[in-house]
Amino acid sequence: MRYFSALKNENIKPKIFSREQAKLKAESYCAYQERSQYEVRNKLYEWGLHQKDVEEIISELIDQNFLNEERFSIAYTMGKFRIKGWGKLKIKQGLKLKQVPDKMIQKALKSIDEGDYLMSLRQILEKKSNLLSEKDPFKRRYLLSRYAMSKGYEQDLISELLINKSLE
Repeated sequence: MRYFSALKNENIKPKIFSREQAKLKAESYCAYQERSQYEVRNKLYEWGLHQKDVEEIISELIDQNFLNEERFSIAYTMGKFRIKGWGKLKIKQGLKLKQVPDKMIQKALKSIDEGDYLMSLRQILEKKSNLLSEKDPFKRRYLLSRYAMSKGYEQDLISELLINKSLE
């Protein structure tokens, strides 16, 4: 099975678009959902454009407000927090993978309300606690802590909640 999928990928040639076609496609790509410059740049290279054209199109998209790194970082942050229940550490890592500048990352993370953040962590811990069958309080606390850290929450907040609120 793996052999056939490898053959399919070898036969796929990169799509080659003219500069104008690529710009129109990039506009609709950005209009569909917020994108980072990194994502758009990769897509343009995937479409067979050269570096000069890619950089010109990126700057035109920024000028026409199709592409806005700050808007992207805030949309990404709020989406991952509200929909996926991610913590700040995991969101920060995701934004770094999208090559968002640190200043934008910090601004986006500040857009998360601290009260909502703590409530989200509390809900995640309570929900997971209800699913655990472990009776030993130390193992239980460890499992809850590890789960919350995998969601990207900070160890000190997790410990504080687990100590203050008996979720065992």
